[in-house]
Amino acid sequence: MFNGTVAIIGTGFMGPTHTEALRRLGIHIGGILDATPERSRRAAETMGLPKGYASLEELLADPEVHAVHIATPNMLHYSMAKAVLEAGKHVLCEKPLAMTSAESADLVRIAASSGCVAGVNYNMRFYPLNIEARERVRRGDIGDVYTIHGSYIQDWLLYETDYNWRVLASVGGNVRAIGDIGTHWMDLAQSISGLEIEAVCADLQTVHPVRLRPQGEVQTFTGKLGAPQATEPIAITTEDTGSVLLRFKGGARGVLHVSQVNAGRKNNLRWEIAGSKGALAWDGEHPNELWLGARERANEVLLKDPSLLSPTARSYAAYPGNHAEGYPDTFKMIFKAFYGYIEAGDFSLPAPFPTFAEGHREMLLCEAIFKSHNEQRWVHVE
Repeated sequence: MFNGTVAIIGTGFMGPTHTEALRRLGIHIGGILDATPERSRRAAETMGLPKGYASLEELLADPEVHAVHIATPNMLHYSMAKAVLEAGKHVLCEKPLAMTSAESADLVRIAASSGCVAGVNYNMRFYPLNIEARERVRRGDIGDVYTIHGSYIQDWLLYETDYNWRVLASVGGNVRAIGDIGTHWMDLAQSISGLEIEAVCADLQTVHPVRLRPQGEVQTFTGKLGAPQATEPIAITTEDTGSVLLRFKGGARGVLHVSQVNAGRKNNLRWEIAGSKGALAWDGEHPNELWLGARERANEVLLKDPSLLSPTARSYAAYPGNHAEGYPDTFKMIFKAFYGYIEAGDFSLPAPFPTFAEGHREMLLCEAIFKSHNEQRWVHVE
């Protein structure tokens, strides 16, 4: 495994999650950076890291740092990823890759000429049974793909008093539920099926056009634990929920529904792929089960068991059968793929993780969906 040193940027929901997964792989973390030197120092002390960087410049000047994880608000992804690559360090960036496709296209160009490895953290791919589904589709088990449908729904922004930086278009981007969780679903649909989305027809809805912002920021998923009394009204333009019709290259059709205002659904991602020979379905709230649909025999449920999986999926299943693997394990496994690729050293080989090019593709999808909603028509993805 990777013998270098990694630095983390960001101390919110994702920063500690990345830190914990890297530690499980035995990868050394040299330090962490937050918005101010004091916050960086406190984060380093809290997480037991050697150093809290005072600035991005200090982090990039550290010769011991070989790779950087970016886990900041979306508006910082482009400038930070660009700076990391230009400093000659590998980078793994949280999604979405940038705020616009112009920014993400520039990052693809910079990454290609940098000699460094650049990935986007679409970690949902790395549930073992999502990898198994991909292998089964690719080897023809379900035949020609006819339809792909599913949803990603949550409830953490159900009330007008629920607030986080992600609801602001200026910080998170023009599309929020689509950009934040819908891109995970679209990445899965495309990576598992091997098909690209070529056109979209979207209908989005902002349930709360005004939200009550507390005095002081709220970390992701923590607002419902008790909002401060002092609030101020903030106009919201990003969507709380929406549905998208999809056309895939080759003729397959699809439907995606996203929502961050579905009461009782904490983090529910579901997909189903139907083909000429059979179907597959997976539910993120039961991630160790893969449904196998058939016409002329009984349906089956494959329980995650390395001895029953394809060789590729088996390599990303760390525990024996009937030993559950969940959300934190997906970070461990995408990082395993990322750093294993760096350690192998042949960057001409296909990357076993989502690349900046795939992150750029997701930005094009987000912009096409936003345009489709605004113009109320089908839009082809550039």
